[in-house]
Amino acid sequence: MNFALKKLTKYCEKHTSLPTEVLYELERETNLKTLAPQMLSGHLQGALLAMLSKIQQPKTILEIGTFTGYASICMAQGLTEDGVLHTIEANEELGHIIQKYIEKAGLKGKIISHMGKAEEVIPTLDLNYDMAFIDAGKRFYELHFNMIIDRMNSGGLIIADNILWSGKVTLKEHDKDTSIIHSFNEKIHNDPRIENVMLPIRDGLLLMRKK
Repeated sequence: MNFALKKLTKYCEKHTSLPTEVLYELERETNLKTLAPQMLSGHLQGALLAMLSKIQQPKTILEIGTFTGYASICMAQGLTEDGVLHTIEANEELGHIIQKYIEKAGLKGKIISHMGKAEEVIPTLDLNYDMAFIDAGKRFYELHFNMIIDRMNSGGLIIADNILWSGKVTLKEHDKDTSIIHSFNEKIHNDPRIENVMLPIRDGLLLMRKK
């Protein structure tokens, strides 16, 4: 992230509603105890996810890639009274942090955590979704999208993270990972089942609304 963009991001964060104390504690513990804390959604992106969820007012949310649960807690803020968020994380070592902060946020029963590979867990969930957040292994983005698109309710919102891949998608030549992300972006842009908008927030967010 260049200097000018960092300054703009700081300015945006300064003028965005503050995170809850639980989210602040979770961000701090993630930075102290995980090897890749940059994977956390963080203040600005988390606030956007919470805002989108509050606008959408989903009854059912699917999150693919929990990490330590920051985005889960943010999105759960918009759930209907009887709504539930199902979140899937492949790294079982993160389970204790996830559960700790779900309980701290008072969301036990509202957020259901599944440990395992998303491609194995998703078929076991006999649900339709109003909102979904794709943020697991980037090489599986297309697979995960294909697995959930027919389960999305009309008007449902899908959000994919990291779709700018540190800006590498704009380069003329792509390495393998960048090529996978670029191909996913192109697929989504040409999918007649959805309307989409790409936002340059952090490492990029792709918003998709099922028609």
